[in-house]
Amino acid sequence: MKKYLNLFDFKQKVDYKTEVLSGLTVAMALVPEAVAFALVAGLSPLTGLYAAFVMGLITSVFGGRPGMISGATGAVAIVVVTLAISHGPEYVFATVVVAGVIQLVAGFLKLGKLMRLVPHPVIFGFVNGLAIIIFISQLDQFKNSDGSWLSGSSMNVFLGLVLLTMLIIWGLPKITKLFPASLIAILSVFGIVYFFGIDTKTVGDMASIQGGFPPFHIPSVPFNLETLTIVFPYALIVAGVGLIESLLTLNIIDEITETRGSGNKEAVAQGMANVLSGLFSGMGGCAMIGQSLINISNGARARMSGVVAAVVLLVFVMFGAGLIEQVPMAALTGLMIMVAIGTFEWSSLRTFNKMPKSDIFVMITVTLVTVLLHNLALAVVLGVVIAALVFAWDNAKRIRARKSIDDKGIKHYEIYGPLFFGSISAFNEKFDVLNDPQEVIIDFKESRVVDMSAIEALNKITERYLKMGKKLHLRHLSQDCQLLLKNADKIIDVNVLEDPNYKVLIDEI
Repeated sequence: MKKYLNLFDFKQKVDYKTEVLSGLTVAMALVPEAVAFALVAGLSPLTGLYAAFVMGLITSVFGGRPGMISGATGAVAIVVVTLAISHGPEYVFATVVVAGVIQLVAGFLKLGKLMRLVPHPVIFGFVNGLAIIIFISQLDQFKNSDGSWLSGSSMNVFLGLVLLTMLIIWGLPKITKLFPASLIAILSVFGIVYFFGIDTKTVGDMASIQGGFPPFHIPSVPFNLETLTIVFPYALIVAGVGLIESLLTLNIIDEITETRGSGNKEAVAQGMANVLSGLFSGMGGCAMIGQSLINISNGARARMSGVVAAVVLLVFVMFGAGLIEQVPMAALTGLMIMVAIGTFEWSSLRTFNKMPKSDIFVMITVTLVTVLLHNLALAVVLGVVIAALVFAWDNAKRIRARKSIDDKGIKHYEIYGPLFFGSISAFNEKFDVLNDPQEVIIDFKESRVVDMSAIEALNKITERYLKMGKKLHLRHLSQDCQLLLKNADKIIDVNVLEDPNYKVLIDEI
């Protein structure tokens, strides 16, 4: 248990002041985000705030990535909004609990390693799409409650405060790094608005955040199969979206900090957090890349910053609602715009002429799906599928055969490249069964038989030669290949010492 409760992972010296101040900054940024996402989901603002507290606390203590922040997210809100409208908040709480259980199972089964299958162009597209979403979502703050744009002095004041916030966040680190620039920016803008009596939008204009400690209660839903059939599809999507967003955020933070987190440990922590979130009246959530980048850019590297953020957020809800509701939205909007600018992978634009066209296509596709559909899981899965198909297509073209006839009149086919479902057509075209001599050798020393489609292709080519009454030898095949071939006893040279011992990927029934 000690490894989970260690607030100082990666054996580095912890700056307590930085951790506390960064946690305070993140807590302020979490308030409007949690409220907004709860409203998007058709739920009470407190359900978002309670989720941010529970998710943030549990994942900070037990998660696999110190410094990463979790809370109520838009990805989860978009998934559960339909259920909230049709069945009410209790079914949402039940869905979040089931989603947490699914994530726990994924963590215990160590499925976090599947993130290795996500190519870099997909990560670029995901990050860029998320940055654009963060930026676009801030544009709503420039509008009135009726959806019309601010105008006149209201727009000028709001825009000026946003630009001042951005200027402080950009410029202060060039002067001193003693205090987090984002916190100083928020406090400075708050002070200007408060002492000069400037009339501008505040957090309280969104909704009241006054509340108590998250109440524990088991979701009031019938415990039967019908309820499960209602909530399980939503829970599966919530679990998938949460894990994908959390593990991708973990990878991004790993790159920034040049350390390594644990995906499986994070999956377990996300599962625990969602279960408890559903039991403590929260809407659930996952890792938040925006708040995580705020935390990391402030210099926080340990678990303490996340714990402080969660605890301070609860203090805001229980005791400091009146003060936090006076924080200008312009300050938080400027902060999130700077996060969007920092999140976007500008280096990916410079690689357009250097990257393969297929990688550029994957990156742009993931970005567009993320922005247009706001479905992060679909964007990532689609990107992985496209990248996998491109990889299969490229490798299918690499199969080739070097042909020769020795002094005994035996024809040799030396196969190069992987033999799998995508390359079997090209493989079959290499052979001239009708005109080949009576004895043929196919050598796989420089090839690899990958799947059952390849095995079936070998069976068919051997049948073609045997039908013509010709003797065929297959060399350098692994033992499992030999066992799966129908006529192995007739065509395999089993006395070749260099035969490989790799395994063929097959479906086990």
